[in-house]
Amino acid sequence: MTKPFQFTASDVKVEKRETVFQGFFRMDKLWLTHPRFDGREMPVFTRELFVRGDATCVLPYDPVRDEVVLLEQFRLGVLGRDQSPWLLELVAGMNEDGESPEDVAQREGQEEAGLTFSRLHRICDYLVSPGGTTEMVHLFCGLISTEGAGGLFGVEHEHEDIRAHVFSAEEAIGMIRDGRINNAAAIIALQWLELNHSSLRKEATP
Repeated sequence: MTKPFQFTASDVKVEKRETVFQGFFRMDKLWLTHPRFDGREMPVFTRELFVRGDATCVLPYDPVRDEVVLLEQFRLGVLGRDQSPWLLELVAGMNEDGESPEDVAQREGQEEAGLTFSRLHRICDYLVSPGGTTEMVHLFCGLISTEGAGGLFGVEHEHEDIRAHVFSAEEAIGMIRDGRINNAAAIIALQWLELNHSSLRKEATP
């Protein structure tokens, strides 16, 4: 059997690319071809690509109190589904030019929740929806104290309206099981917390 990853980006031929929409987001249309697994060449085909920069997401966690901070805010993409479009999510923001994911984590921690992370544990980097968008998420668990955490935050001129909530780790993980939390970054981070819960708490014990 042939091992995976026999092809690389250099095997893809982009015959033409044009921007078909530029607004708050950007959409490109590509005409491309690439080799097939059976040795033939794929006929030229078109795809629309949602061009979006990378993002950083952080799960704020207090290992002493065993609590997390989750942010409640409106999300347009949920409209039309049988649920509230106000979701419980992680601290998150788009990476700007020249910023590292760690820089973004600290900036967004302050803007969205009034938090400074004493340590950032890298969870993973993952592609959001590679069939249609370029976005990569850099995912962290950030250590904090939840003493005094919570409240209203957000950058008003960016139309952010955020309420920060403090939950026990157990309750937050339970909200994955019952479907109250159903966005990818929060699910991945909370499941990582469930797997690493004991070691994080042990590290925090004097």
